[in-house]
Amino acid sequence: MSTLNCADCGTRAEPGQAFCEACGAVLSWREKQGGDAGPRAAEAAVGAAMLGTEDTTGRVARAGTATASRLGKGADGADDAPHPDDIPTPPVGTDVSPLEHPGPPRQREPSRAESDQEAARRARELLVPVTEPAAPAEVPEAVAPTLPGRPAAARQQVRGPGQEADTEGGVPCRWCGIHNRPDRHYCARCAMPMVVEQRDDERLPWWRRLLDSSSREAPWAGDRPQLNRSFGHIMKWVALGLVAVLAIFLIVRIPDGVQATRDHFAKRAPVYPDSVDASRSFQDHGPELAFDTRSNTWWGPGVSHAGEGEWVEARFTNPTDLLDMVITPGVSARAADLNESALPRLLEVTVTRADGSEATHEVSLDQGAGGQLRKLRAKEVVQIRFTLVAAHGASQEKQVAIAEIEFFGRSTDGLF
Repeated sequence: MSTLNCADCGTRAEPGQAFCEACGAVLSWREKQGGDAGPRAAEAAVGAAMLGTEDTTGRVARAGTATASRLGKGADGADDAPHPDDIPTPPVGTDVSPLEHPGPPRQREPSRAESDQEAARRARELLVPVTEPAAPAEVPEAVAPTLPGRPAAARQQVRGPGQEADTEGGVPCRWCGIHNRPDRHYCARCAMPMVVEQRDDERLPWWRRLLDSSSREAPWAGDRPQLNRSFGHIMKWVALGLVAVLAIFLIVRIPDGVQATRDHFAKRAPVYPDSVDASRSFQDHGPELAFDTRSNTWWGPGVSHAGEGEWVEARFTNPTDLLDMVITPGVSARAADLNESALPRLLEVTVTRADGSEATHEVSLDQGAGGQLRKLRAKEVVQIRFTLVAAHGASQEKQVAIAEIEFFGRSTDGLF
C-alpha cells in the first residue's frame, strides 16, 4: 500500500491511516476491502451541507476531491485506473445496477433520509471539535440524616453587660473588678453592693445572736456551709430544748390556768359550814364561836403558850368549792384587845376532799387586828382543819385565841 499525504496540510500519513493527525481531514473514504468511493463521498457532501457551516462544507468538498484524485492516480502521478478491457462484463440479459458489484448478497439499502441522518452524525463526530471535560463542580456536603423528633429551640446565649460609659476614675467593684460611676450603690455587672456595711465591733448578747439570723453571711451557690460546733451553737440547741419543754408544760397546764383565771375574776359569796369540832375548847368558848360571823366572840384551846397540836375544824355536808378565807386572830377585831391573848402566827390547814384525798397547806398570819385574807383554792371540800403550830406573844398566862374564820366561794350570779 502506498503512503498518502494530507491534501489540506500536506502532512505525511502512515499506511492504513484514515484521518490526518495534524488537521483531522479525511485521507481516504475507501474501505479496507475496497469499494466504490463515489457513494460515500456523496454522503459526506450531503452531511456537510446539512451542517450549514461554510468551513465544514469546503473541507468535506476538498476531502472528496482529494480522495477522487487519489483513487485515479498513484503516488507517482501515473494513472492507476483499470483498463476497460479488464473489467468483467455481466452476462447478456442481466440487469445490473451501476452501484452494484459482484460479491456476497447485499443487505437492505437504507433510505435516503436514514442515509442523510447517518452522514450528518458522522460529520459531526469527525469535524465538530470536542472540548476538554470541565472539572466537576464541588457539591456541598449534604446534611447528615437524623431521626425524626421534636424540634428544639436554639439555646439563648446570655451576654453579660459591659462597662458603662463615663466610668473613668470610678469605683471598682470588689466582686468583679469593673468600674462603676461614683453615684451607683450596686454594680452594673454583678449587682453586688458597692458599699460595705460598717458593723460595730461590740459583741451582741447571746440571746440576740441566737435570734438574729440577718447577721450571718449566706453561702454562695454551690458552696457547702461549714458545720457550726461552737459553744454558741450548743447553747442555741439547749435554749430550743427549754422552749420546747416550756411549751409542753404550758399545754398540759392550760386547763389549770384557765380555771385559775376564772377563780381570780369570779365574784365571791360567803360559805357556812354545816358542823364544827375542836380537839379541846376553853370554857364558854367552844368551836362554834369561831364560825358565827361575829368578831367579838372567840375560840381558845384552854392551854397556855402556843397550844401546839390543838385544832379546830369545819365540815360540809355537800362538797363545796372554796376560793378564799378570812381569819381574824385574837379575842376581837379591835386593836385594843390584841394583848389579852396570844395570836396565832402559823397554822397548818388540812383539806379533805369528797374522794377522801387530803391536801395540807401552811398559812402565816400577821400580828395585827382585823381580818386577814388568804387564798384557799380547793375543789369538792367536805372537811377543813386548822392546827396551831406557832403563836405571837405566847406566855404562861395567855392562850391562843381565834375570833373568826370565814369561807368564800364562787357566786352563782358571777360572770365566770
